[in-house]
Amino acid sequence: MKIITISDLHGRNNWLQIDVDCYDKVIFLGDYTDSYDLSDELILENLQQIVQLKQLYPDKVVLLIGNHDAQYLHFPHYRCSGFRPSMQPALSALFTEHKSSFQIAYQVDSYLFTHAGVTNLWLAHVPKGGAGAKLELNLQALGQLADAINKMHQDRMMRTSLFDVSSLRGGFDEAGGPLWADQRETSTDYLPGLHQIVGHTPVPEFTTIGDETGSITYTDVLQTQEAFYTVDFDDINQAFVDLSG
Repeated sequence: MKIITISDLHGRNNWLQIDVDCYDKVIFLGDYTDSYDLSDELILENLQQIVQLKQLYPDKVVLLIGNHDAQYLHFPHYRCSGFRPSMQPALSALFTEHKSSFQIAYQVDSYLFTHAGVTNLWLAHVPKGGAGAKLELNLQALGQLADAINKMHQDRMMRTSLFDVSSLRGGFDEAGGPLWADQRETSTDYLPGLHQIVGHTPVPEFTTIGDETGSITYTDVLQTQEAFYTVDFDDINQAFVDLSG
């Protein structure tokens, strides 16, 4: 299996250069919205094209939610910087119409894909009773962690924890959730036994912290280069597709 990830587009359409047929999975890591320089029209058109790609390849394309997307999907909740009031009605309508196409996490064996990453501290502070018990969540079962996180998102009472923001990102929660965790949290508190692939934090080049027993890889490089991180399960070599040239 060969997977390509596309991180933090913020309205950019350079993902169109990717030959989808060359991959078994195409995983968008969220943050499709809130560009600082692109127009409302371009951002909306780009997201519409991404949704159309999902419709064309429903089993191949995975659309994850980023913190910038959540504020439109769940408007007026979970606000963050870059919010565009002018775009809110159209984006909220698009996300709502196609909400079943979006999810918080995706997992293949020991590889976990989210927008910002999951830490031990965040897992420790997720409510264990109430709605969590009702949903039969087992967040400690690493092999089913993405399923548990996605179930949380479907429950109105449980989903709030997903959007926790720590003081490192200007919030008041004990730890950042999978859409908000800061690199200073995830780089020192990533989960043993899993290899996480995330965006959220701009980096000059693909950066992996950890080893074969557990790691986290930061892939948000589009501010400096047109490159997309891949995982090739045929030989477990991790590489990237550089489209800048």
